[in-house]
Amino acid sequence: MKKFGILACLVFAIPNIAPIQASAVDPLSVAATFERLTAGSALANPSVAVIDQLTGAVVFEKSAYSPRKPASVLKIYSAAAALTYMDPTERFTTSAWVGVNEKSIVIRGSLDPWMSLSDSVAKKMGRTSIPRIEYNSLSALQEANPGSIRNSTIYYSDLYSQDVANIKAFFAKRGVNAAMKRVTSEKALELSAEEILTSQSPELQTMLAFALTWSDNLLTERIARLASQAAGYPLNNEGVARTFDEVLTGLGVDSKGLLAIDASGLSHQNRITAIQVARLLAKVRNDAKFAPLISGLPVGGVTGTLKKRFVDTAPQAIGLVKAKTGTLNGTANLAGYFEAGDREYVFVIIADRLSRSSRAEKFARSTVDRILGKVTAPLLPIFPVQPAEVIAEEVVTTV
Repeated sequence: MKKFGILACLVFAIPNIAPIQASAVDPLSVAATFERLTAGSALANPSVAVIDQLTGAVVFEKSAYSPRKPASVLKIYSAAAALTYMDPTERFTTSAWVGVNEKSIVIRGSLDPWMSLSDSVAKKMGRTSIPRIEYNSLSALQEANPGSIRNSTIYYSDLYSQDVANIKAFFAKRGVNAAMKRVTSEKALELSAEEILTSQSPELQTMLAFALTWSDNLLTERIARLASQAAGYPLNNEGVARTFDEVLTGLGVDSKGLLAIDASGLSHQNRITAIQVARLLAKVRNDAKFAPLISGLPVGGVTGTLKKRFVDTAPQAIGLVKAKTGTLNGTANLAGYFEAGDREYVFVIIADRLSRSSRAEKFARSTVDRILGKVTAPLLPIFPVQPAEVIAEEVVTTV
């Protein structure tokens, strides 16, 4: 007798194959890593602060309230000041004219910070230079005045004193005793006859991004002074210091420990604290007004002054660190943000007590890179989990 008897199910599972998602690096683990790796001699008792951007909590600090030399980390303050008091889309125009008066040139400026003092650098970067204005103005002056131009006049408005001095020196070197006469913008317009050239800067936000990415000292100094003027303070270092203080206060960041002698960080007399920088970075991170500051920070192993960092020292951190460098003799600083899975941290490392040797500074930078290599992790996408596969077979038995 044939008997249909047994319906059996053969069930087996195929292993799921999916990428492992990097989870957030736990704040306790981050703190432990920083504590262990900043304790050695490589960073010479640095000032350090780390903030969990998600919660705003300080997860690690080491001498974080100690006033230290910021070097170019101070450029973060300059960018914050500019974006607080100025229009990020503002542009600056400079033009040169043959004057209505005999043997005269008119330079109508707008305190353009983008003007370069080097013609070769300007050509490489698509910028207008003071030398270009000088050469074109001299040629136009000679063409408009066939006789001697030895005693000529250059009327100018809204130029930096350094540029005025350079222009005067340029003409003197070529046998022209140029009388430099400062006039108002309105008067400069009246004195202008025939245009020689016109130059317009990029938008302020573009210039700021460049200044941060490549740590341009002169550009930063001039932008900071313009911010000081916009804030109602003098166009000088004193005004910049008062502006920085006001920016911090306005953001709810304690300005104690801040001493700003300049805007670029070149002075060894400048002072900030790691906790102050960290809190400033935490405040501006998600404020759309400061987006040009964030986007201008160099990316580790990818752009600007960090382009060559992490490549050999901590390749796992490439693309996961966005920060401003700070370098002086005996100083190797870094301040910004690092990604750790689905979490982001603000970090500030000020190592300003190093031996004044390139070897010590290089070792310090490598150490900073390796610290960040230990705590960074990419956020990988989550793929759907593949369910176990079930195969059913009907088994026929004969009795």
